Amino acid sequence: MSYELMAVLMFSSMILMLLTGQRVFGAIGFVASVFALSLWGTGAAEMPFSSTITLLNWYPMLTLPMFIYMGYMLSESGIADDLYRMFHVWSGPMAGGLAIGTILLMVAISAMNGLSVAGMAIGASIALPELLRRGYDKVMVTGVIQAGSSLGILIPPSVVLVLYGMIARQPVGQLWLAGVLPGLMMAAMFIAYIWIRCKLQPHMGPPLSKEERASYSTADKLRLLGAGILPLGIILLMTFLFMTGATSLVESSAVGALLATVVAWYKGRITRDVMRATLVKSLGITCMFMWIILAALAFGAVFDGLGAVRAIEILFLDEWGLSPWEVLLLMQLSYILMGMFLDDTAMLIIVAPLYVPLIIALGFNPIWYGVLYTITCQIAYLTPPFGYNLFLMRAMAPPEIGLMDIYRSVLPFVLIMITGLVLIMLFPQIALWLPEHVYVRP
Repeated sequence: MSYELMAVLMFSSMILMLLTGQRVFGAIGFVASVFALSLWGTGAAEMPFSSTITLLNWYPMLTLPMFIYMGYMLSESGIADDLYRMFHVWSGPMAGGLAIGTILLMVAISAMNGLSVAGMAIGASIALPELLRRGYDKVMVTGVIQAGSSLGILIPPSVVLVLYGMIARQPVGQLWLAGVLPGLMMAAMFIAYIWIRCKLQPHMGPPLSKEERASYSTADKLRLLGAGILPLGIILLMTFLFMTGATSLVESSAVGALLATVVAWYKGRITRDVMRATLVKSLGITCMFMWIILAALAFGAVFDGLGAVRAIEILFLDEWGLSPWEVLLLMQLSYILMGMFLDDTAMLIIVAPLYVPLIIALGFNPIWYGVLYTITCQIAYLTPPFGYNLFLMRAMAPPEIGLMDIYRSVLPFVLIMITGLVLIMLFPQIALWLPEHVYVRP
């Protein structure tokens, strides 16, 4: 059997294993182990050991548990609730103000946690009932929460970009900085859409009534502002320390975790149950990602050993005669198709060992491509009929919101995200300006 055919068989076996519903790391690690032993015998047993040492020696990986802990501490202690109440009061008087406040909440949660699931859970449990109670259109607000939560995999500290950096061998610090402006741009586009639509159709997002606005005194507003500024201050301080070079990436994550704990203690929110929930959830998510990275490294090593990357390069460029931009568009399309069935982690593990070397060979910047990959994952999350976020929302939404409502709700936001993706493809400096400004010294 030729190595090309072996690579195809390995790839298809992994897809089949994932479709069985097995855990991602178990499916991928199993396929890697079986093919390694089949190809190179018992000597291939060193591959997972080597991958483990690589993982344990990768110092930036320490940021993963730190940022996950920070996000869960702020969430479990109720500080995220304070943040939403602040947005609720300060943005409520404008058309669609509570929906705009929800987008701002999602941006903040993304910067705290780096996981889209966290933003979805908080948005569905805190924001959605409040928006529905105040007469907001159920279809629009369902789309707001899904689209806003998808920002969690783009805005630092994005866990997905950590995984991309590990698998693609790219600096996580530059990837995070590359995600800042695109993430804020997406959030601004969402806000502009909500405001314009609610201006044209006031029934979609009515502002707070005069009576309710009058019920909040200036002192109440300032108190809420102070409560909301605390978690935002943690994020800004971490970013400032890192960008000025005062701390490394790992040290910044430790500062964030420590400050989140101090703020929760200062507000009297640390209890035995809060600490237990925070530690258990942080440990569970961290271990899951560590196992996934370990399986991905082993799979990538076997795949590289088969020469699969070079075979794909020859197929696209020599046999099919595609231009570099045509190859890039095919890659983005494949993400959207896979995103209908798989989550971002599985997609990354499947395609990163194939696509990243090809991207570099085609002359594209791998940091810029990491942002494109992440945005395309966001689009795939929201693409009917099988987008990942669609089913999360269906599980969390109240009974009056049906599956067809969820499908309809995301269409405007998918179009906005495609527009943003095209802008970043046409103007790469949207993603690259900040990392180049910070890391390239005169």
